[in-house]
Amino acid sequence: MADVGDFWIMAKPLIVSTAVPTPNPLIIGGFHALSDSLRLKVIELLRGQELCVCELCEQLNVPQSKLSFHLKILKEARLVRSRQDGRWIYYSLNCSQFRVLEAYLVQYQHLSSIITSHKSCD
Repeated sequence: MADVGDFWIMAKPLIVSTAVPTPNPLIIGGFHALSDSLRLKVIELLRGQELCVCELCEQLNVPQSKLSFHLKILKEARLVRSRQDGRWIYYSLNCSQFRVLEAYLVQYQHLSSIITSHKSCD
């Protein structure tokens, strides 16, 4: 008769797939971009208007190098667009990407009723 230690060596564990689907990289990048307070301030300033870098720097009281770093992240996440007019670059919000993030979150609204209807394991 095998002892418990031998049993665990000989038995193969049942493997259940727990693979979690990975969200679209733009979803991940969008929420990452929204996780910084300076980037949120930029978004608030761009709400409903287009501004150039110098105007953003002045209103946020940050150096252009720091702002450029954050604008790059916002652009990579497609939350902000830029357009060049002569030697000036103007930034504005890309509202369609905000709608993509909103649609992603809406998928989880129905979970609140499911989660509250389940009893805990007490």
